Amino acid sequence: MSLYEKLNQDFKTALKARDEVRVAVLRMLKAAIKNKEVQARRKLEEKEILGVITSQTKQRRDSIAQFEEGGRADLVEREKVELAVLEGYLPSQLDRAGIETAVDELVEEIGVESMKDMGRVMKTFTSRYAGQADNRVVSEVVKQKLAAL
Repeated sequence: MSLYEKLNQDFKTALKARDEVRVAVLRMLKAAIKNKEVQARRKLEEKEILGVITSQTKQRRDSIAQFEEGGRADLVEREKVELAVLEGYLPSQLDRAGIETAVDELVEEIGVESMKDMGRVMKTFTSRYAGQADNRVVSEVVKQKLAAL
């Protein structure tokens, strides 16, 4: 079953179960995917759908940080619940050690010489490990590795 089919199936199940939060999150996610399809003028591939889900999780994390800063605990909790629903559709996440190992392998494979090659490393990492790591953490690790060269 493709990710798109799984989203549709889970949406129908959530509707039947009257799970308002899950229905709202999946409806929003399906709309974001549809908007991306309209822009691309074609059906999205799995990696592209993962990219949409990743961007939605990033938005939730940013919102959580802003709401915590503003003292809005009620909105923080809602965003955390939505984030948990979205993360359920992402592949298993790499921890920092896993990211470091993957970056080390990419640096050797690509033949990186300086910080100028950071874009190549990031592009290759995001294509191979789509949705498996927070790009902010990946960027930090890549900067550390390339600074040590």
